[in-house]
Amino acid sequence: MRSFWLAARETLEIVIISLVTVFIIRSFIIQPFLVNGSSMEPTFSNGNYLLIDEVSYYFRSPDRGEVVVFRYPNDQSVYFIKRIVGLPGDRIVIRNNQIFINDKELQEDYLPSLTRTDGRVDVQVGENEYFVLGDNRSYSFDSRNWGSVNKENLIGMARLRVFPFNKMKVFNYE
Repeated sequence: MRSFWLAARETLEIVIISLVTVFIIRSFIIQPFLVNGSSMEPTFSNGNYLLIDEVSYYFRSPDRGEVVVFRYPNDQSVYFIKRIVGLPGDRIVIRNNQIFINDKELQEDYLPSLTRTDGRVDVQVGENEYFVLGDNRSYSFDSRNWGSVNKENLIGMARLRVFPFNKMKVFNYE
């Protein structure tokens, strides 16, 4: 009987340690994210399963071109995925299907060559804010519609697409 209680205690310790470890990893290091919608095509498609790096932004600031998951500014229970285009202090101008940052045209090698950026925008990005756009510009609800995202709403950056398996990919932004 004594060996049964020892085995039960060891099993319980393993379960508790495992649960605490999973909680820490999921809460502070990596979080899963399921892409819903087509606003990030062709980079990410509806149903893609991603792992989001939550650690990097504790050690450095987000950078232009990174794909981030964040809480939608007008409803904190909703999560979006978009690409950072404007950094704090940048002046963003969108006109004639072109994006200008601080009076220089933005080169976006990650997008198909015929991508159009509709709309007219002339905005100064605030301190601790980021201007974000979907890669599928014609079908994206983004900073052109509701403004910049505060840094405190950023969850992290997309680092790994794990599903579908035939499109598994690590995203390195450096």
